[in-house]
Parts: sequence; structure tokens; C-alpha cells
Amino acid sequence: MQIWNTFKTTILLAGLTALFIVIGGALGGQVGMIIALVFAVAMNMGAWWFSDKLALRMSGAQEVSPAEAPELHEMVEVLSLRAGIPKPRVYIIESETPNAFATGRNPANGAVAVTTGIARLLTRDELAGVIAHELAHIKHRDTLVSSIAATIAGAITMLADMAMWGMMFAGLTGQSDEDDGGGIAEMVGGILMMILAPIAAVIIQMAISRSREYLADAGGARILGDPLPLASALEKLEWAAGRLPMETSPATSHLYIVNPLVGGLAGLFRTHPDTSERIARLRSMATRSPMMAA
Repeated sequence: MQIWNTFKTTILLAGLTALFIVIGGALGGQVGMIIALVFAVAMNMGAWWFSDKLALRMSGAQEVSPAEAPELHEMVEVLSLRAGIPKPRVYIIESETPNAFATGRNPANGAVAVTTGIARLLTRDELAGVIAHELAHIKHRDTLVSSIAATIAGAITMLADMAMWGMMFAGLTGQSDEDDGGGIAEMVGGILMMILAPIAAVIIQMAISRSREYLADAGGARILGDPLPLASALEKLEWAAGRLPMETSPATSHLYIVNPLVGGLAGLFRTHPDTSERIARLRSMATRSPMMAA
């Protein structure tokens, strides 16, 4: 199952990159495709190096020392040893909404951030389940994959906006007038691209994020040695998110263990799988002990 999800994620990332290049070609022909390819590589490199710093800054996370949060640091250290990765940096987000996320381009540069409200809602075992889930993200390099996906999806939306303004400018200056139907067909194709390309990018990004959440749930359960505390934590966190939505940027919402944005379009375009399904899978793991040792 893990191999299949990894393969699926690779295909989806390739699809995002290909979509970006195709849009570049639609806007500028062969030269546009080459420019889009160069930009895709540059954006991926930028996401690889700077995504963790941007995510932490946008969420308002502040790094805390072992003296400032001794119990949290001890929990992260013990679980990191079980996971076989270096201890990540520890951050606190001043928010009453209980939630958490991990970031970092690789295990050596990982960071775990939790809100101040999470410790007041969860038991110690449940919080350990959440931390284990985030460490699984770091171990599997999910944070890097998600950052690259978000970067390319954002760039596709930006290109679509550029195409829209370009068409509007051409219409205002009369450059789009054609004697035959070719101009109309080109305009219709451009409008469809502007509408469908960002939607396709968001759908692909959501598919990547959802598949990685299932893997992190299973990985976190194995790190902790018990899937039930994480299942209980997810139940409480989903309940709290519905009653106390978190004030955070949509650009970082896919990083959190449960979707911090609820209702409206945020609920329609969920970056997380259904929490009840995640809980069911974790509880199912508890009845199949051989899987815990896998």
C-alpha cells in the first residue's frame, strides 16, 4: 500500500509539472514551454530550500527551548528516537484552536509546531499520537512533497491569471479581431484553460495531500506502537476545528494534521481526507497487530 501511494504521489507531481509546462506552451509556444520548465525547476528548488521557513513564519510559530517547554521537548525526543530520525526543532503557535503541523525539506532539517490549545484538549498519549504523526511526515519527506505541490499549483493559478489579463488587454486594444473563426476558437480555448487549469491544479494538490495523510497516520501509529491514541486525538481535533476555526493562511492549511479551515469553499476543497475515514483506518490497525510491527 505504501509503495502504491508513493507511486501515485510521484505521478501526481509529474502531472502538476506537466500541466504547468503545457500552460506555458499555450501562452508562448515552444519558447513558453521552455520558460515554464525553467521556472518549474527554479520553483521546486525554492520550495526545497525555503518552504519550511515560510510556513513557520506565515503561521506565526515561535521556536521554544527545552527550558521553555520541557515536556514537549522530551516527548519529541523520545518519539524521534523511535522513528529513527534526528530530533526536529520545536515550535509553538499562539492559538486556542488545537492543531499541529510539521515542515522541513528532510529529517535533518525538520520542525514540529503545535498550538497552545492542543495540550489543553488532548491527553498526554493523544498528544504523543499527534507528534508521532508529524514525525512520520518528516520521515517520509511529505513536507517537501506538499510544499512543491503547493508551489506549482500556485504558479499555475498565477499563469492563468496572466492569461486572463493578457486576453482582456488584447480585447481592449482590438488585437483579438479575426476575419475567420480561428480567433473565436482560440479565445474559447484560452477561457477554458484559465478556468480549468487552476481547478485541475487544486484537485491534484488535494490528491497528493490526502494520500500522504493516510501514510502519516499509519506511520505515526507504528512509531507510537498504538494507533488508538492518534484516532482519539483526531476525533477531538476535528470536533474542535468545527467550533473554533483557526485563523491561518490557506497556503499553509494543508500542512496541519486536521484541516484548520472549515465551511464554505474551504470545506469544498478539502486538502485532508475525511477524518472519520482516518479514524476508522487507525482503529482497524488496532485489530491487526502484525501490521504494527511491519
